[in-house]
Amino acid sequence: MSPTPTSPLQIPDFRFYWLARFFAVLATMGMVVIIGYQVYDTARADYGMSIRQASLMLGLLGAVQFVPLALLTPVAGWTADRFERRTVARCANAVDMLVALTLGLVTYADVLSLPLLFTLAALHGVARVFVGPSMSAIAPNIVPPELLPKAIALSSIAWQSASVAGPALGGFLYAVGTPLPYWAATALMGCAILLLTPVRRIMPPPMTANLHPIRQMIEGLTFVRRRRFLLGAITLDLFAVLLGGATAMLPVFARDILQVGTEGLGLMRGAPAIGAALVAGLFAFRPLHHNVGIKMLWSVAAFGALTVAFGLSSNFLLSLVILALLGAADMLSVYVRSSLVQLHTPDMMRGRVSAVSGLAISASNELGELQSGLAAALLGPVGAVVAGGAAAIGIAGLWSYLFPELRRARTFDPPPEVLAQAVEQEKPA
Repeated sequence: MSPTPTSPLQIPDFRFYWLARFFAVLATMGMVVIIGYQVYDTARADYGMSIRQASLMLGLLGAVQFVPLALLTPVAGWTADRFERRTVARCANAVDMLVALTLGLVTYADVLSLPLLFTLAALHGVARVFVGPSMSAIAPNIVPPELLPKAIALSSIAWQSASVAGPALGGFLYAVGTPLPYWAATALMGCAILLLTPVRRIMPPPMTANLHPIRQMIEGLTFVRRRRFLLGAITLDLFAVLLGGATAMLPVFARDILQVGTEGLGLMRGAPAIGAALVAGLFAFRPLHHNVGIKMLWSVAAFGALTVAFGLSSNFLLSLVILALLGAADMLSVYVRSSLVQLHTPDMMRGRVSAVSGLAISASNELGELQSGLAAALLGPVGAVVAGGAAAIGIAGLWSYLFPELRRARTFDPPPEVLAQAVEQEKPA
């Protein structure tokens, strides 16, 4: 009889999953930072736009990525709960690999234009909407429930460490040769697909009988809406990052405010992930146990305050430090929210609930870029970042009042009905 694992890393399937997640995020983050820079630089250099006009193009870039996410999220969640999850994740990564390859080819041929960049960014959004729910739903099936908070922290390390290296790698490769970030992303996504192959097949539990697929998709939204705890946790992240996200304006700060180019942009995109990876590493070995809800709310308030500080900074090194602290605060919020959402959701609903959560994250990121672009067109990039950070502080206070269930959450323990369902599913047929 094999000993009971005390760490998710002792489980071979989780190790393959962890590496696949790392390579996929490394590729994606390297792509995203360069797409954003190319949109802004193309708008300024080839279309003669002003800083505010080009900032608006960054907002539109977020919008074109969000539209497929909004339309396809119910389909992606249903797919993750209906089909073998590992296969769904591999297919979605394969589509994203083709997008990276195409971006490399058009960059090499020097035929970039805003419509072409927006189209490829939208296709990238289509691929990522299917990756999120399928990958998120795999982890709870390959580790025991008692190890899930550690697994989420370790998975966050994969995400955040790749988010550190990806933008920096993309920025430096772009400085060496403009298509190189996309060639690297193509190879990394191929590695991610191969690494998922040895992971055991993850067949989702049977869905509710006699329900039309559209009804099954709607079930995920209904499940979240009827559970105030899940609704509050998911929407807290949605509105805080939607209003307070500063990443959309980083190309503006890199090119025209701090004047540090693509290399500096890569460092700024990676700085929040450094702070986040350090916090995730701490939680992987010393997970939180007490007063998790109130800590999540305070971390969102700190995220907003640090966003304000970044907007006001005119020193590159100070900006990097602030961004690292911002990432640490965001990681605390993400760690608590992800653990609570996963542990408060029955396995048969995890794909669809993960899709809803993924939609909220994507809305906060991509629509946040649109909001930031519009605000920058009106207030300028500095004013947009400062105002957004102040709004995030307000969201943390408002949500503590609207959803008292969040601040009252003491531990990660799932509710009795979820535990009862887990026991029922483990009974032999």
